[in-house]
Amino acid sequence: MKFLKTLYYIFTGAFALVALLLILLALPLPNHLRVLTVLSGSMEPAIRTGSAVVIKPELDYKVGDVITFGEMSKTKTPTTHRIAEIKTEDNVKYFITKGDANTGADQKKITQKQIIGKVVLDVPYIGYFFNIARKPIIFILILAIPAIIIIYDESKKIKNEIVRIRRKKKEEAGLSNPEL
Repeated sequence: MKFLKTLYYIFTGAFALVALLLILLALPLPNHLRVLTVLSGSMEPAIRTGSAVVIKPELDYKVGDVITFGEMSKTKTPTTHRIAEIKTEDNVKYFITKGDANTGADQKKITQKQIIGKVVLDVPYIGYFFNIARKPIIFILILAIPAIIIIYDESKKIKNEIVRIRRKKKEEAGLSNPEL
């Protein structure tokens, strides 16, 4: 019984932690940080497919920095690659990028305006979970399951307390009643 109770608390705590993490990810993060998921293997082994990366905008980027760039919408996904070279043409700075696993540099030159930010942290494989959890029905379930478990557990405790108080009152009434 104690094992099941421990398992119950671990399960509830894990769900609550995930729910809290997802809520925090939905809110704006300080310093314009963003959390994105790497969907391809072009940066392996440095950044694995399915990793969550934390992106921070910088004022200046240098060769060797891993950056995320491009459009971000429901249909377009930004790219995360390493800066291989920096060129200046007509007073415009261009970044030549390359995925670590790719044999050649990317064809498209990237401008500073196209860069979302520099990768400051990556957590392997957790991005898969974030992508699944961001689906509305899954997100609702992740929030609802711990809430239901907590409400059920607290309801049980309240019921047990009411039963205990009633039993105590009956015992006290039975002791003070001389006819019994």
